[in-house]
Amino acid sequence: MNFLRLIRYQNLLLLAFMQIVFRYGFLKHEAIYLFLSDFQYLLLILSTVLIAAAGYIINDVMDQETDNDNKPNNVIIGKSISEAMAYNIYFALNVTGVGIGFYLSNIIQKPTFAGIFIIIVTLLYLYATTFKRMLLIGNIIVAFLLAISILIIGVYDLLPLTFESNQKEMGIYFSLLLDYALFAFIINFIREIVKDMEDVNGDYNQGMNTLPIVLGVSRTAKVVFGLGIVATVVLLWYLNTYLMNNNLYYAVIYGLVFVVSPMIFFLVKVWSAKSKKDFHLLSQVLKWVIFFGILSILVINFNIKNNA
Repeated sequence: MNFLRLIRYQNLLLLAFMQIVFRYGFLKHEAIYLFLSDFQYLLLILSTVLIAAAGYIINDVMDQETDNDNKPNNVIIGKSISEAMAYNIYFALNVTGVGIGFYLSNIIQKPTFAGIFIIIVTLLYLYATTFKRMLLIGNIIVAFLLAISILIIGVYDLLPLTFESNQKEMGIYFSLLLDYALFAFIINFIREIVKDMEDVNGDYNQGMNTLPIVLGVSRTAKVVFGLGIVATVVLLWYLNTYLMNNNLYYAVIYGLVFVVSPMIFFLVKVWSAKSKKDFHLLSQVLKWVIFFGILSILVINFNIKNNA
């Protein structure tokens, strides 16, 4: 159980679920061919999950002192799992994940694409060792990596079957994946700042340079409120422009209830949030926003089929 906690198995399940939903809840129902077989797509999911798990491990290895301040009861490295063992697991997960990525890149006849997996591993390592201490850089990297886990679906499943004759059609699906990737990036970027607010005391003691340390928690809450306003307005614009105008009313109602409403709750709460408990709740709310946002692709697909 300690190992599962170390690799944040809930987040890994969410990551795998997200990739499953996009392919089997949407792309498989469209009149297009997908390049990867079901087994090969499973390998793609496994590769991203293994590399993400390794990222969580190296982050905990490098964060031992900070975690002792922020969450002393949840520290695993050095207690339940030795640092040496953690490094061994980290190495094994990365080698396996990158190896699978190299295999899949050769399957689609784009061996250089294996560099995507190497870049992700490198960014996760640099995040844990350097970037998370730098103002906003760490937040951007974590949000970017979640977005990449969505875009990689198009790279390995759509791009190999994209030709001049179907480029416009495939572009529509790539565009949709990009929309969701941007959504995931924005919400996760805000969430990472909220998590920094939750961990501000331990981060300060370790000499980090996060936004709450630079501006103070109160001012950062106002910045997050502003970012949340922008994100909510963009969501409403998207619902009206791409869903309402295409008569996808079920999807609009779903978006308002399960995505926009939690964002409004978040905005109300973040304005006056002060305690660690408050910020933890807000972080969880944003995680649910991402979850329900990803699920919306199922509702959109159902709505499209129902209108046909």
